[in-house]
Amino acid sequence: MLSLIRNEWTKIFKRVGTYVMLGLLILIIGVTAAFTKYDDGKARESENWKQELTAQVEADKQMLSENPNMNKFIEKDTERRIALNEYRIENDIQPKVKETVWTFVETNAFSVLVVGLFAIIVAAGIVASEFSWGTIKLLLIRPISRTKILLSKYFTVILYGISMLLVLFVVSFLIGLLLFGGTDQSTHLAYVDGKVVEQNIVGYLLKTYLLKTIDVVMMATMAFMISTVFRSSSLAIGISLFLLFVGGNATSLLALRFDWAKFSLFANTDLTQYTGFTPPLVDGMTMGFSITMLIIYFIIFQLLAFIVFNKRDVAA
Repeated sequence: MLSLIRNEWTKIFKRVGTYVMLGLLILIIGVTAAFTKYDDGKARESENWKQELTAQVEADKQMLSENPNMNKFIEKDTERRIALNEYRIENDIQPKVKETVWTFVETNAFSVLVVGLFAIIVAAGIVASEFSWGTIKLLLIRPISRTKILLSKYFTVILYGISMLLVLFVVSFLIGLLLFGGTDQSTHLAYVDGKVVEQNIVGYLLKTYLLKTIDVVMMATMAFMISTVFRSSSLAIGISLFLLFVGGNATSLLALRFDWAKFSLFANTDLTQYTGFTPPLVDGMTMGFSITMLIIYFIIFQLLAFIVFNKRDVAA
C-alpha cells in the first residue's frame, strides 16, 4: 500500500499544475499580508475603548429590541458580539487593534476554501485521468486488488489536502511573525454555548485549522466519488465546485426557514461553528450531530466509489 501511495504522490508532483496551485496559495497569503500590513499601519489604539465598547453594546441591544424578526444568524452573531464586548468591559480586556502573528494566522483561515478547491481538482483527476489516458488497464493488470488501488489514490488525495493546509498554517505564521510579531498574545475570547470563555490562542488556532481539515476531507471525498463514478474529471470538478460555492450559501438560506436544512452536508462541514468561530447555522445543532451526519455522508460517498470501481468493466 505504501508503495502505491508513493507512486501516486510522485504522479501528482510531476504535474506543473501542482506547483502552480502551491504558488497560488503562497501568493494569496502574501497579498493578504500586504493589505493587512497597510491597514495595520493606520490602526490606532483608543484610550476610551471602554466607552466605545459600551456604546457599541447599547447600539446592538437597541437593534435587537427594534427588530424582533431579525435574521436568525445575524441575531446570534449580534448576541455573541454583545457578550464578548460586555466581558471585555467587565474584565478590563482591551481589544487588539494592532495585528499580531496570531490574528494574521486566524485571518488566513478563510484560505481553507482555496485549499479545498485545490484538493477537489486533484481528487477529480486522480481516477478519471487514468480512464481518459487509458492507463487504468496498466494498473489493473498488476496483482493488486482494485480496492487497494482506489484506497491508495484516496489516501494520496487526503495527504495532499492536509499538506496544503500545513503549508497554509506554516507560511501564514512565518509571514505574520516577520511582519507583525506579537507572540506575547496568549488569550482568545470565544462565545461557546451562550457564554464567553477564555482560550489559549495557539490551542484555539490549532483546533480551528484541524476542524477545518474536515471540510477539506469531505469536499475531496465528494469529488473523488464523482470522479470514480462518472470517470470524468471535468464533470467532477464542475459539480464539486458548484456545490462548494453554492451549497453553503443555499443551505444558509434554507436554514432561515427550515430546520431540516441541518441535515445537509454543507450545514455540518464547518465544525468551527461549535468553537466560537461562528454561531451554529441552525438552533439545536451540536458537535455530535454534525459528526454523525458527516460520517453518514462519508460512508455513502465511499460505498458509491468503491462499489462502482470494483464492478466496472474497464474494457468497455
